[in-house]
Amino acid sequence: DPNLAAYIVERLQLRSGSEPCPLRRMPQVLAAPPGRVALEWRVDCAQGGPREIRSVLLHEVAPGHLHFARVRAPGATPLERVLTTAEPGWRLESGEGDEADGSEGSSIWSYLVIGVEHIGTGPDHLAFVLALILIAARFGEVATVITGFTIAHSITLAVAALGLAKPESQEIGALVGLSIVLVAAENAFLLGGRPRSIPTVIVLGLGAMVLLSALGIGGIGSLTLAGMTLFTLCYFGLLGLAERPARLRVAISFAFGLVHGFGFAGVLVEIALPRDRLVPALLGFNLGVEVGQIGVVLLAWPLLSLAERRLPATAHRFATEVATAGLCGLGLYWLAERAGGG
Repeated sequence: DPNLAAYIVERLQLRSGSEPCPLRRMPQVLAAPPGRVALEWRVDCAQGGPREIRSVLLHEVAPGHLHFARVRAPGATPLERVLTTAEPGWRLESGEGDEADGSEGSSIWSYLVIGVEHIGTGPDHLAFVLALILIAARFGEVATVITGFTIAHSITLAVAALGLAKPESQEIGALVGLSIVLVAAENAFLLGGRPRSIPTVIVLGLGAMVLLSALGIGGIGSLTLAGMTLFTLCYFGLLGLAERPARLRVAISFAFGLVHGFGFAGVLVEIALPRDRLVPALLGFNLGVEVGQIGVVLLAWPLLSLAERRLPATAHRFATEVATAGLCGLGLYWLAERAGGG
């Protein structure tokens, strides 16, 4: 598409001094996995002067977009850097003898910031965390479920980033949506005195998705959806028998933490870092995710506690039910969108 080529070369540039290096060859399409586009083009830069990679790709429609730039020079170790809206440029060499910032790639601190931003701009992960703590009776419960979630997603984040497992991103996305639906529905189930209608509706809905998938409608296999349906049925069966549901909440937070970890890992998997660069990136990104997650909990939990103390019991229950319904609706939307191939 010539429009795509023109868009890309205008917004992703190698610059010499203050000017973009002239094109020697327009972008050519390379082989790429389904659903992706790979392009290659060449430029000619004037001798001498500073070099800079600059990217403002997609910033007009997605200000949180991250661009991973990697530079390979003869006889030098490949370097990478994360380009963002705040820092869209990477100076590679000065040409004037002074030190350039191309001597280093992105640091642990850079990846920590990316992890924080990933949580801050990931509404599905935030919705899951809020659903987990919405009806917690005390801070000890909050700390326990968040710890389980943290341990689990740290495990799968490392497993995926190190290339030990690579689940399908569409199925992971659908499971993230299901995790929000189940935890929000669990809240409604417990608030409403454990009515059978809530798990029945969810199981029937998932069963309908299994049927549609068997008919060739949707982007996820019927076997995967059948597994999701069976998991839901078993979980609500256990929940109906549990005398202390908070303990079961820890198990579900750990189980779905494993799923969310694969979702987090997508950012690092995409850039395929060399192993010596992957460890600091993994450490920094995971720390950033934890910092962002803890920040959300420390902000939300006092507000939830304050509302419980200050609002009349009827008003607090109504507000909790509305929040539960909203979170469940979001989860249903993400589940249907991702399972349907959207």
